[in-house]
This record gives sequence, C-alpha cells and structure tokens, in this order.
Amino acid sequence: MNVIDRKLDHRTFADERQSVLALWPTGRDAADFKANVAYQQSLPSSKRFSDILREADQRGRTIRQPRAGVALVESHIELLKFLEPCCDVLPTTIDAYTRLNRYSDAAHGILKSQTAGGSLLNGFPAVNHGVFRCREVIEAVNKPVQVRHGTPDARLLAEIGLAAGFTAFEGGGISYNIPYSKSVPLEASLRHWQYCDRLVGLYEEEGVRIDREPFGPLSGTLVPPFISHCVAILEGLLALTQGVKCLTLGYGQAGNLIQDIAAIRSLRELAHEYFQNAGHHDYQLSTVFHQWMGGFPENEAMALGVISWGAATAALARATKVIVKTPHEASGVPTKEANKLGLEATTQLLNMACDQSMLEDDRVTQETEIIKAEVRAVLDCVMTLGDGDVAQGAIRAFQAGVLDIPFAPAACNSGRLLPVRDDTGAVRVLDFGAVPMADSLIAWHREAIAKRGKSEGRTPSFQMVVDDVYAISKGQLIGRPS
Repeated sequence: MNVIDRKLDHRTFADERQSVLALWPTGRDAADFKANVAYQQSLPSSKRFSDILREADQRGRTIRQPRAGVALVESHIELLKFLEPCCDVLPTTIDAYTRLNRYSDAAHGILKSQTAGGSLLNGFPAVNHGVFRCREVIEAVNKPVQVRHGTPDARLLAEIGLAAGFTAFEGGGISYNIPYSKSVPLEASLRHWQYCDRLVGLYEEEGVRIDREPFGPLSGTLVPPFISHCVAILEGLLALTQGVKCLTLGYGQAGNLIQDIAAIRSLRELAHEYFQNAGHHDYQLSTVFHQWMGGFPENEAMALGVISWGAATAALARATKVIVKTPHEASGVPTKEANKLGLEATTQLLNMACDQSMLEDDRVTQETEIIKAEVRAVLDCVMTLGDGDVAQGAIRAFQAGVLDIPFAPAACNSGRLLPVRDDTGAVRVLDFGAVPMADSLIAWHREAIAKRGKSEGRTPSFQMVVDDVYAISKGQLIGRPS
C-alpha cells in the first residue's frame, strides 16, 4: 500500500465509503451524509466541542474531561449524567473489541452484559449500538461528547460516531497503531486515518466543525516530550491535508513540573510553526494534558496525590484541557464514584492554580528551547526521508529508527531509544538509538543523567530505567535505590 500525503479525491472516498459502511449492519444507518450533517447542525453550541475549547483558550482556563464507557446504552447514559456536573466535556470510551474491529465479539459482550445486569465490556460498543442509539447518548446530556478509543482502523467508528452527533474524535494513524498494536502495518493505519480525517474534512466543508485529537501520551511510559511532539505534529499535518480545521494536540504528564510546563508551551508553538510553514493558516488549535499514564499506586490517597499533581501542572501550563484519571487506576475499570473523586480533586487544584503562572520562569524557557531543538532535529530528518511527503516520511522514519517510541509493541518500531529520569525527575534519553540529534544535545542529556548517577552512587544503566518505570506506583517520581 503506497500512502502519500494528498487529499483523498471524491471518487476514491465515495467508493471506499461503500465498503466501510458494509463492514457491519449498523453502517447503513450512517449512509445518508446530508442527514448526518443536518443532525450535527441541529446541535446547540453548548454541545460543540470546538466551541468549548475555543472559549477555554480565550479565558485561559483548563477544562476537565474524564474517561468513561460501559456496554449498555442506558447504563452509559447514567454514567455520563453522573459525571456531567463535575466536568466540562464528556467522553465515550470505546470497548476493546470495537477497537480491534471485532464487532461480533462486541455483540456477544452486549448480550452477556444484559444478562449479567452490568457491563462486561471495558467500554461502549458504539458501532454495534449504531447511529440512533448513540444519538440517545448525545441527547441525554447537555455537554459535548467525544469518542475516545485506540483503533488503528477507525473508519466505521468515525462514520457512526459523527453521524450520531459526537463532536470530537480522538486518534491517529501513528498514535493509535505503534503504542497499541504489534502487527498492523503503519501504511495501513495511516491510510485508514486519512479516511477518518477526510470524513471530518467533509463535515467541515458543510459548516460542521469536528475536533480531532491525536493521542499524545503514546505508550505512556517515560516518553520524552520531543518524541510525542513529533508524532502529534505529523498527525496534525496529515489531518490538515484532508481538510480538518480543528486540532487538539496532546501530551502525557512526565512528572517534572518544569519539563511538563515547557512541553505544553513548546507543543503549541511548534505546531503553529510547522502548520504555517506547510501553508496551513485557517485552523483552530488547542492542547490537552493527560494526567500520569503510567503505573499508579494501589493506595487511593497516594493515587489522588498523583492526580492532584497532574491537575496543578495542567493549570500552570495553561493546557486547554486535562484528561482526568481516577484513584482506581491500579485496579482496573473504575467505579463512577471513583471517577467523580478524581474529577473533584482535579477541580480543586485547577481552581487553586488557575491564576498562578510559571510560564516565564527561566528554567521553563530553557527547557522549552531544548524541546524545540530536539523536535526540529527529528522532524527535519523525517521530511528529508519523505522527500517532503509527511506520510512517506513517517513510514521511512520508523523503518530507519529515526522515529522511535519507548516501550511500544509495534513490530515496525525499533525500540532502541531508552529514556530515563535525570536528578530532577525530568525525562532524558540514555540511548538515542538511531534517532538523529545534535552532538551538543546528546551531551546535554548525558550530563544530566550523569549528575543523577553521581548523586545515587551508581552508573546509569537499564536498571535505572526499570526503577523509574515503577517509581510512581511505589510513591516516588525518581526510581532511587533504597
């Protein structure tokens, strides 16, 4: 499959759409595109994700969004209505079977959930429920709802979700492949997400703005900011080509306050730089900060401490949105009460930190410039590899190890880049593998890591990486030897 960064033409999209809608019987209910547009146009501004994001950016405030999804429509509505008073925008988290396009298994899960009287799926099977049942969800709440998932091929999910009135759609051909799948070819997922983005672009052409959000945290484990930034910007560029006009670029909390603030600041600045250099000027851009995505403490009070630290950081960084975790992260799917508890703790910290700012701190400025230099080093190489074509550049970059996501399972990912924390808890790179970087920046990373090694009386090694992976779940940020 030869994937190039070019807008899908009408005939190609229309032919493909027929086969996509035929993947599962509920696809036929999304077939009438004009009717789908009309339904989206009927939604009030209070249910439009893009409007809420724009207002938050204008006010300089961070809005709150949980994760949530259960198998049955009535139960999912009950869950969202329970959480709605505590958040600004709502999610619909999709189940694992749907993410893998295993709709028959999802159907079986729905039946078993009905019999059991509770959800036996880890999310909401939107494809199986179809357009009209999903609209019941949209109509039952008063705030915008986003589809959140983890799907390399989300074409049918996008068709049904947008037809149903969801006004934001998460994911991308890199971020929902490399960290999630082992054997899905990158060419295939990039092409499938071109379809999703072209669909969003078609709604945009009809005056319906859908927010597109690449998945920022990637593997969620010690991902250096420059790696996640590169992926977010590449997926943003690919989406803009297909006509997307509203993008929310994300970043997963690393834990060091200075680095996390600099990451959100640099992400927005770099995105504008690369988008505008590529000739894109008519777009809406916002940012999302994901609270800690790695291992959580089992102790709920300690988990709330992790959540609160993420909330304060999101506010100080002036992220447009924060994705809120729960104190049950270490034990599986949370109860609605635990979800609410995470939201309430986050709300308290947002309210306390929203009028404070560290954005002009010299350390933030230095870290911001370092991240920018790192991103430019990698993306310049990606563009060269692709001869200016973003899609081909991404494919060849992963083949060459120029793009490399730590701890990701995909076979096409080199897995040679090795991150570790420095003595302040910021994520640095112990081994760059084949990722291109200036000698001065490599030396800077080595010096920062060496300082930690000296303070701990040990030589930096893979054991230090392992210690860092488990540190937060054990009550620390840095994996210090006991």
